[in-house]
Amino acid sequence: MSVIPPHSRPLQQFYRSGPMPCPYLPGRMERKLFTRLVGQQASGVNSALSRAGFRRSHDIVYRPVCSGCAACVPVRIPVATFSPSKTMRKVMRANADLVAGVQPASATAEQFQVFASYQAARHSDSDMSRMGMTDYAAMIEEGQVDSRLYTLRDGGGTLMGAILTDRLDDGFSAVYSFYNPDMPERSLGTHLILTLVDQARREGLPHVYLGYWIEGSRKMDYKRRFQPLEALGRDGWLPLEPAS
Repeated sequence: MSVIPPHSRPLQQFYRSGPMPCPYLPGRMERKLFTRLVGQQASGVNSALSRAGFRRSHDIVYRPVCSGCAACVPVRIPVATFSPSKTMRKVMRANADLVAGVQPASATAEQFQVFASYQAARHSDSDMSRMGMTDYAAMIEEGQVDSRLYTLRDGGGTLMGAILTDRLDDGFSAVYSFYNPDMPERSLGTHLILTLVDQARREGLPHVYLGYWIEGSRKMDYKRRFQPLEALGRDGWLPLEPAS
């Protein structure tokens, strides 16, 4: 594969969105800095910007640049030192019957059925709950980066959950996960992340990026339970202590 010399690569163009209602903190407005991921350099740019706190959606990566607010904190799991809690070990035992797998980032009707059920049960007030199969396929398939779906299936082969994942230079980025919402006792969302950490360890990758943690947001609070956890701030990636 040919490599584009650094001096001949085009400058990456960044854009700033207009203000929109924040989906996580009521009464606040959000703005995003974003750029498109295109061409041979897409995966490399995705890796570099993920380390800088950006997140991918379709063929763009973005980071909040909200006036007077810095609540969105990028977080990642350091794979080498991560240790599952007692509760997480219980989750692993409860799901020992499930089979983990990986497949290309290609949308199927089976996936969409689980995705739609998850949205209806967990995020019925969100825009994603109104997505159709075409929208879902765009979310899974759009982009020119190294992406795949890690899956969980029961003994009969039924899809229980999946996590759309980008492979970066220094780890995995968990883009989006969904799962059967009718089995809360399994904690499938937690198990999907634990599966991703295990896969990163197998491949010798040092980090699993979880996106943004927002203090006070119930939707994001689960991320702090993965310890140790690192957060990106002015002084770089530093440990984020567990909630007291």
